[in-house]
Amino acid sequence: MSESPDSETEPTAGGQATSDEQPATDERSDSDATDDDHSGTRSATGDGSTARLGEDCLIDDGVRLTPAETGEKPIQIGDRARIRSGSVVYAGVEIGDDFTTGHDAVLRERTVIGDEVVIGTKTVIDGNTVVGDRTSLQTGVYVPTGTTIKSDVFVGPNAVMTNDPYPVRTETALLAPTLEKHASIGANATILPGVTVGEGAFVAAGAVVTDDVPPETLAVGAPATTRPLPEQLAGRNDLP
Repeated sequence: MSESPDSETEPTAGGQATSDEQPATDERSDSDATDDDHSGTRSATGDGSTARLGEDCLIDDGVRLTPAETGEKPIQIGDRARIRSGSVVYAGVEIGDDFTTGHDAVLRERTVIGDEVVIGTKTVIDGNTVVGDRTSLQTGVYVPTGTTIKSDVFVGPNAVMTNDPYPVRTETALLAPTLEKHASIGANATILPGVTVGEGAFVAAGAVVTDDVPPETLAVGAPATTRPLPEQLAGRNDLP
């Protein structure tokens, strides 16, 4: 990889597979990822050739579990997974217990997902990514290669994380973001390459985050600025 360009050049923040704003008040609208209608599903146990599935998994027709190629491990899915139609899980993915998706979710190679994780409809997680326990990624979230999302994190609808500081124009190392425990990201927020959102921090809807967000602070605006968390946003995420 080439060296980064002159420091005076501002990142434009693409994602690759390899004024004050109000705080987000997203409603948790993942009904498509939590309903109990299992019509058209199949109960799956798996023979280990494509996927090693735990007990009581329900996987819709139309879900694609890709077979392992040379050097890849089979997919591993824990107990009580619920994966809805149109979703694609690539070889080498490891998923814990009580996993739930909406429709058309994509999980790329070598992603590791903890227990009780919810992945919303049309969310894409590119490879070599880690998602911690009890984390919820709502509809249409994009997570680029190499991202670390720790436990009890909430990411609102259509939020975008990026890992390429200078997409297409300059070849440089990818810099994936990190979301620390109990971080909350509002709808339509953008997290630029290499940014760390600190533990318990809150990113408002529509914010464009260009610098690290300290723990227990609120980031608002484009580019985002930080301020102390208001009282009603203090504390920890209590995700089911």
